[in-house]
Amino acid sequence: MTEAATPKLLRTLAGETFERPPVWFMRQAGRSLPEYRELRTRAKDFLAFCYDPEMAAEATLQPMRRFPFDAAIVFADILLIPQALGQEVWFEAGEGPRLGALPEVEALAGEVEASTARLASIGETLSRVRAQLEPERALIGFAGAPWTVATYMIEGRGSDRSAARAFAYEQAERLDQILEILVEATARYLVMQARSGAQVLKLFESWAEGLAEDVFQRVVVGPHKEIIRRVRAAGVEAPFIGFPRGAGALVDGYADQVPVQAVGLDTQASLAQGRRIQAGGKAIEGALDNLLLRVGGPDMDRRIDTLIEAWSPGPYIFNLGHGVLPDTPVAHIERAVRRITGK
Repeated sequence: MTEAATPKLLRTLAGETFERPPVWFMRQAGRSLPEYRELRTRAKDFLAFCYDPEMAAEATLQPMRRFPFDAAIVFADILLIPQALGQEVWFEAGEGPRLGALPEVEALAGEVEASTARLASIGETLSRVRAQLEPERALIGFAGAPWTVATYMIEGRGSDRSAARAFAYEQAERLDQILEILVEATARYLVMQARSGAQVLKLFESWAEGLAEDVFQRVVVGPHKEIIRRVRAAGVEAPFIGFPRGAGALVDGYADQVPVQAVGLDTQASLAQGRRIQAGGKAIEGALDNLLLRVGGPDMDRRIDTLIEAWSPGPYIFNLGHGVLPDTPVAHIERAVRRITGK
């Protein structure tokens, strides 16, 4: 691939810098777009939508037609792995995910090998998108990171994660076994995604906040390192982005220890923290407040300019500190992307 055709995102992950950074938004495909809401009515439920390669590919490509994003991220969900491992998963309208009783460790372990085959439709979605996406735009595959996925498996729904954190102390051995199962299933899933067309792989540690440093090392840093090791051992060279959302000051240690090519920063990340990570030889991604994107206006413009001015001297990917909110006006997304790209 020539330099001109190499996606700007991949060049940034390799250490290049640009006056205008590459940009994509977490949850850029989804409920903020009217065409997505129309498409969603055709599926019987959310999981059926995720598992339908034609519909999921269309959802992935919709924002790429609207906005000059530098990357598409496959339309899927972080809770597909527990379902593939045999735990009941469903979505309640207006309330989010629900999970059935946590299976025994032995039952989960017995489903690891079969889990990747059960997720084959995500690979087909990636292949469909890659065939339609321009060569200069990157395609991102992803998975929920083991701790975040485990919190849902343990608690059965989204929450403040206090029960999962208590589980980490009270049933430490059982949690470590669950995390090991999730590491292996996730590594296999990401290898499949890379072989299906994903050029970048992202680990979403959406619930990394509130953890003591020793627990963070055990349930976040260790599993992330091991997933990447196993993916590399399978011959996959796609760069990784790690996103330990909410980890605060512990993000610096994460950046030092985990062999990702970029670290995703959330809304609370300081400009100095981003520069420290860049000085350590890694790209950074983030960290515009998704609420500010929803509000829009001059304050949003100023924050965009501040982030670009502070971080573009180093390798930087413009993104949000969390996903696009469903009630974000499309005009605000257009304004933000125009401010970032000049297009």
